Amino acid sequence: MSTSAHQEPFFAPRPRLTAAELLAAKGVPPIASVDDLRADTFSSDEELDEFLAFYRSERQRNLS
Repeated sequence: MSTSAHQEPFFAPRPRLTAAELLAAKGVPPIASVDDLRADTFSSDEELDEFLAFYRSERQRNLS
């Protein structure tokens, strides 16, 4: 009984695209100003403060 060499499946390489080409393909508009990055994630400063306190405590707990 003869054994054959293990052959890896062939995958055709994908063409390498630049970040600009990938964004254009997805229809993502360029960032015109820093205001484009703004997100109203928290409805109040208090909600943000609660999240940051939780985040800090969890981070400290995981570092211990």
